[in-house]
Amino acid sequence: MLPHPPVGVSEVHLILGSTLFLILGAGPAALGLAFGLLLQGLLFAPFDLPQYGMNVTTLLVPLFAMSLVARKIIRPDSRYVDLSYASVLRLSATFQAGIVGWVSFWCFWGQGFSMETAQSIGLFAGAYMTVVLIEPLVDLAVLAAARSLPRADTGVFDKRLHHPA
Repeated sequence: MLPHPPVGVSEVHLILGSTLFLILGAGPAALGLAFGLLLQGLLFAPFDLPQYGMNVTTLLVPLFAMSLVARKIIRPDSRYVDLSYASVLRLSATFQAGIVGWVSFWCFWGQGFSMETAQSIGLFAGAYMTVVLIEPLVDLAVLAAARSLPRADTGVFDKRLHHPA
């Protein structure tokens, strides 16, 4: 639904992968991304459905990589609502670098190694830097909003949002 301009080899999307991870956890975020991508293909972009497997790995591999990074950089006694900008930026940068890395992999796989492909990937990667700058700010705003919510354990949000591990 958000604008997603074509740049180079793909389109730039504000996916909010780190936001979904921090609010919902890795498993629910993965299911949401996979189902959302399928729904997008069925309703708005049926021409993308043959590439669903490729597109879903482009989202899920970076999400799980970000989950591993989160285990390394977020202390177990920390709540997600208390994360610093630097920690949120690392998570978002990990996710976005994974997106660019997987898009690059699939492009080189499909188009071969050429200067033209490398330039298109470079253009795409450069444009994705805007997402790297915006997404941590969205994450911090969402975490600030979550901080103000009552801490009821509804089962909707990840436990780490308001409680240490």
